Amino acid sequence: MIPTWAQLLYLLGAVAFILALKGLSGPKTARTGNLIGAVAAVLACAIPFFYADLDHVPLILAAIAVGTAGGLYGARTVQMTQMPQMVALFNGVGGGAAALVALLELHEIVELHDRFPGYDVESFTLVATAFTILVGSVSFAGSVVTFAKLQELMTSRPVVFPGLPVLFGGGFVAAVVISVLMVREPMMWGGIALALLGLLVGALLVLPVGGADVPIVISLLNAFTGLTVAAGGYVLSNTLLLVAGTLVGASGTFLTLLMAKAMGRSVANILFGALKGGSTLGAGEASDRPVKSAGPEDVAILLGYADRVIIVPGYGLAVAQAQHTLRELVDVLIARGTQVDYAIHPVAGRMPGHMNVLLAEAQVPYEQLIEMDDINGEFKNTDVVLVVGANDVVNPAAKTTPGAPIYGMPILNADEAKQVVFMKRSMRPGFAGIENELLFEPSTTLLFGDAKESLGKLLNAVKAL
Repeated sequence: MIPTWAQLLYLLGAVAFILALKGLSGPKTARTGNLIGAVAAVLACAIPFFYADLDHVPLILAAIAVGTAGGLYGARTVQMTQMPQMVALFNGVGGGAAALVALLELHEIVELHDRFPGYDVESFTLVATAFTILVGSVSFAGSVVTFAKLQELMTSRPVVFPGLPVLFGGGFVAAVVISVLMVREPMMWGGIALALLGLLVGALLVLPVGGADVPIVISLLNAFTGLTVAAGGYVLSNTLLLVAGTLVGASGTFLTLLMAKAMGRSVANILFGALKGGSTLGAGEASDRPVKSAGPEDVAILLGYADRVIIVPGYGLAVAQAQHTLRELVDVLIARGTQVDYAIHPVAGRMPGHMNVLLAEAQVPYEQLIEMDDINGEFKNTDVVLVVGANDVVNPAAKTTPGAPIYGMPILNADEAKQVVFMKRSMRPGFAGIENELLFEPSTTLLFGDAKESLGKLLNAVKAL
C-alpha cells in the first residue's frame, strides 16, 4: 500500500509533468519546462526508495548510475544533426523497458496463478499487460530501425520485399490471438511470443518508410511508448506513470497528426505508401541541368541592397553547423536597415522544432522565427529569399506535380519572391529524391559550397559593401 505522503508527492510530480509539457509548447519557456520535467522525473524515481521494500537495491542504483552517465554523455556530445536519432533511440529504450516490466509482472501473475489455483486476476489488468508487452516491443524495434535509417547504418529509402504486407498482417493477427489467449489464461510463453511478434511487427512497420517521413514515424512511436507507459502504470497501480504515459501518448498522437497534415498526407499513407510507390523515397541522383550560379560577392550585393529578406533554414544548415555565422550575417543586414525574418517550415530538418532549436542555440531572437502559415503571404513582397540547406520545403512540385512524393505537402512560397538564392553543396535533390524546379527558374541564383564557409565569405562581402 502506497502511503499518503508518497501519493501526494506522486500527485505533485504529475502536476509538474503537465506544467513541463505546457512549458515545452513554446520556445521561450521550453528550457524551464524541460527543467521542471527533469526534476519531476528524479522525484518519481526517488520516492519508492523511501517507502517500498525494494529488492536488489545495489543493482537498481548501479542501473541508475549507468543511465545517468549515458544521458549526460549523450546530452554533451551528440551533435544537433544527430539529435533525431538520439530521440529515436531514447524513445525505443522507453518502450523496451515498459515491455520488460510488463513481462516481469506477467511472470509474477503466472507464478501466483500456478501456486494458488483459485487466484484470480482482473481481465483488464491482463489486457493492459498484453498491450504493454506488444506495443512496447513494437516501439522498441521500430525505433531501432528509425535510428539505423537516420544514422545511415542502413538505407534511408523504403525497404520493401514480396510478402511484406502478408508477413506484417500475419504477425499482427497472431499477436492479437495470443493476447486474447493470455487474457483468458495467463501464460509466460504467451508473453515471450507476444514480445517477439512485437519486435517483428515494429521492424516491418518502419522498413517501408522513406527518409523524409522518418521524423513523423518517430513521433508516432513516441506516442506508442507513452501509451505503453500508461498501461504499465495501470498494471503497477502507479498513478504517476499513468499520468506521464497518457501525456506522452496524447501529445505524441497530436504531434503525429499535425506533422502528417503539414506533409499534406495521411498517417496511413506515410506508413504504407511505399507499398504502392507513394512514399518519400530518400536521396536521388544529382541533376546535370544548367543553372545560374554566382559567387559570394554577387550574392552580397543582392542581400546588401534588399529591403526585405527571408531566410529559409534546413537540415543542411545543421549539418554545416553554420547557424552562428548565419545569425551574424542577419545581424549585419538588420544594421543596414534590412527587414529580415526566418521562415520555419514545420517539418524542416529531421524532427519537429529542429530549426527552432538550432537557431535558438545561436541566440536568434524568437521574434524573428516566423511559422509557415504566418509568413507565406510575405514572400510576394520579398526582395530576396536565402535558402540555406533546405530543399523539399520550398519545392513547387508539392503544388504543381501530381504523383510527386511530396505532392500536397504545404510548402513555403519562396517561388513568389523577386529573387531566390539557394546555398547548396551540389545539385543532389532533397530527401524526397526529386528535382526542385525552383533551382532552374530565371529568378534563382545558386551559391555552391559548404554552408558555413559560404556564409563566412558572404558575411565578409556584405560588410565590405
